[in-house]
Amino acid sequence: MTDSHSDQQSGAEQPLISHLVELRDRILRSVLVVLVIFLGLFYFANEIYAFVSEPLRKFLPEGSTMIATEVASPFLTPFKLTIVLAIFLAIPFLLHQIWSFIAPGLYQHEKRIAIPMLFSSVVLFYAGIAFAYYVVFPLVFGFFTSVGPSDVTIMTDINRYLDFVLKLFFAFGIAFEIPIATVLLIWSGASTVESLGQKRPYVVVGCFVLGMLLTPPDVISQALLALPMWVLFEIGILFGRMIPKEDDEEPEEEATS
Repeated sequence: MTDSHSDQQSGAEQPLISHLVELRDRILRSVLVVLVIFLGLFYFANEIYAFVSEPLRKFLPEGSTMIATEVASPFLTPFKLTIVLAIFLAIPFLLHQIWSFIAPGLYQHEKRIAIPMLFSSVVLFYAGIAFAYYVVFPLVFGFFTSVGPSDVTIMTDINRYLDFVLKLFFAFGIAFEIPIATVLLIWSGASTVESLGQKRPYVVVGCFVLGMLLTPPDVISQALLALPMWVLFEIGILFGRMIPKEDDEEPEEEATS
């Protein structure tokens, strides 16, 4: 009796230990990939920072430059940017590791929707960053540098600028995930297309509130975040209409390995 009980206990502990070992291995692989990408990019850290700061520098008055107000900023600022860029570039691999860890516990119909969702989330995140860089930054910096007093020389600190643009990159990258969140709400049954459509006025107000919270305190960047969020919400509803009803799907009772 004691032996059988101990065998059952060891059998229950073994899967947990193996899952923890697998999780550890996947985390280590993820960290290693980020480190490898960082090492490959660090030689070009200054060029990368020059590229990221170009939307502001092209609007600076002639003779003005960006400045570093701290002793270590010329080194630490490009260093920080390179680390963040390495993480951003490693996102497909990081999501693949997450997917590989959770996939064995999913049903087949869950896998069918999870794979395109993962791919779409990566594409939309990168699209949000590109939208911020190529659309939002020129408008925001062009406005900021043109409305200041004529006797004030614009010399932006490189570290403050990096914090500003990283905040906008992250805000727009996350905001562009709205179609994914909308489709998941509909697919999971937490809401319906009709219900979300009825809540549209509240969603619009929520988009502008989030735009106010996630962006710097200026109307331009807030509007440039809120309006795409609203459009992406509508796109999510559009794709949500394509999700088949549960009545049309064949029930799947066993999880696939």
